[in-house]
Amino acid sequence: MLKKTIWIAVILLSLTVVSCKDDVLPKPAGFLRLDYPVAKYVNFENTCPFSFQMNEAAVIKGEKECGFAITYPKMKATIYLTYKPVNNNIDKLLRDAQKLTYEHVIKADDILEQPYLNPEKKVYGMFYQVNGNAATNSQFYVTDSTKHFITGSVYFYTKPNFDSVMPAASYIKNDMQRLMETLKWK
Repeated sequence: MLKKTIWIAVILLSLTVVSCKDDVLPKPAGFLRLDYPVAKYVNFENTCPFSFQMNEAAVIKGEKECGFAITYPKMKATIYLTYKPVNNNIDKLLRDAQKLTYEHVIKADDILEQPYLNPEKKVYGMFYQVNGNAATNSQFYVTDSTKHFITGSVYFYTKPNFDSVMPAASYIKNDMQRLMETLKWK
């Protein structure tokens, strides 16, 4: 009986030692690596009091009162541009543009501000990069401070997940900065 008990103890101890391994964990969700072609820019002009360069892969929709939706069908994203004339209300327009950006502070990890000044073309503004799972990753406003005011923001047609949209967000961020840098008032 003692021999049988010892054998059972040895077998149980062996099974315990052999079966102890690291816990099996599920693989984390992966995201596709997306590479986009080098952007080619074309001039955009119409009857609005400004012109700019935009990515030729983008499509402009909804030209209404000089407000536009610049869509990126392959990335499922849209840059919304809004134009407003300045009529002694520059302070209100600036406050509204800043308020729009900082409404995302709840979901944002960080908001980086990049001032933009081009005295030669009389274009002044701010570019905001919103890091984290906010609804928009990039926003901007530009003005000549006397007649014209434009805001722009990008939105993706997906649940905000910064890691998954980061390649597309970076690509479109560059297009938005190009738009700001090439903007000319008429």
